[in-house]
Amino acid sequence: MAEIKRTKYLKLPLQFDRQALVRDLEQVMRLSWLPHFNRQGYTGSWSALPLYAPGGDPNNIIALNTDETSVSETPTLSACSYFKEVISSFKCSFSAIRLLRLEPGGYIKPHRDLKSGYEDDFFRLHIPIVTNPRVDFTLEGERLIMGPGECWYTNVNFVHSVANRGTSDRVHLVIDGQRNDWSDELFFSLAPEESFLREETQTCDVITVRRMIEELEQQENEGAKALIKELEGKLRITTSFTPNSE
Repeated sequence: MAEIKRTKYLKLPLQFDRQALVRDLEQVMRLSWLPHFNRQGYTGSWSALPLYAPGGDPNNIIALNTDETSVSETPTLSACSYFKEVISSFKCSFSAIRLLRLEPGGYIKPHRDLKSGYEDDFFRLHIPIVTNPRVDFTLEGERLIMGPGECWYTNVNFVHSVANRGTSDRVHLVIDGQRNDWSDELFFSLAPEESFLREETQTCDVITVRRMIEELEQQENEGAKALIKELEGKLRITTSFTPNSE
């Protein structure tokens, strides 16, 4: 029997209105975007606007793979009717929904996220709003070209990086969902169920996770405290690490 490879990414059979996405983005571009908290993990300008966050906190850009925290709309979403329509397409609970902006010259270094694949009862979706041909999103050595309005699942347990070598912003609507029967039906229609099995041992970069904790300790908000707790738990069960992790 041929070995079934783990699914690294999927292009979902969904296409959203590009112009409507851009119109909503224009409504929020003048707001204060929050720099990503992991300053060691990127160069240039990488920032976020939360649309769904724990307690609806507009200053919490942290995404946790957990269903223990009550996640709700932030005030930012009130001006974005089409984003609401897009979000309603996904019949699941959410861990976070954010706009992520990588400005020209920005580079997100190769890394893995902690237990953040479909096999971990979690999925991350990217819906590009604005992008350019010189954006390189690389997942496990393969470049993914994501077009505006498309919807992609990426298994971020695998090593990935992003470079914006163009002259315009790259902004994605990023949805972190909780796996359920609805998502199983969708995902398993596109790839074998067996391809979403969890690795026996998942590893992370201990050194960089500790750096993340140190940076989060400088932030005085409940979201940072929650992520510190989550990361400390991961460190306690980690026995090895890979050099490419964030």
